[in-house]
Amino acid sequence: MLTIRLQRLGKKKKPSYRLVVSEKTRDTQAKSLELLGHYSPTQDPKLFEVKADRIKQYIDNGAECSPTVHNLLVKEGVISGDKKKSVAISKKRQAKIDEKVEAEAAKKREAEEAAKAAAEEAKAAEEAAKAEAEAAKKREAEEKPEEAVPAAEKPAKEEAPTEEEKKSDDA
Repeated sequence: MLTIRLQRLGKKKKPSYRLVVSEKTRDTQAKSLELLGHYSPTQDPKLFEVKADRIKQYIDNGAECSPTVHNLLVKEGVISGDKKKSVAISKKRQAKIDEKVEAEAAKKREAEEAAKAAAEEAKAAEEAAKAEAEAAKKREAEEKPEEAVPAAEKPAKEEAPTEEEKKSDDA
């Protein structure tokens, strides 16, 4: 049975892959029947070049794709109508992923708690400032008796017109 899979090339921590067709029982580094494309996940943007017509021909003739290759082909639109397959992840790799997710969640929680604490602190400071202002107004009002208020600030009383003024208005 033939399978379409990735053959790793490249340096340490800088992988690049060949898309090859080979016997399923053969080693991935062994001789392959045909080279169908290249995949470089470390380049920006990721490089994925394939011979779509040859891949479709092999699939029509009964070749299977590895789950990773299947997902890449679905993503690129070479295989249409199929869903992505789940790819097996080693326990060590899964533990690393879980650890990373937990660390990000912890950072997010800490940031939210810090923001909440800062908001509460600001609210408390605002309330303290209001209370201080009200206390200052009360003290100021208690210290100033009405007699000490200047005449300019007192409201002017309306004087009633005298009898002479009433007579002159009537005339």
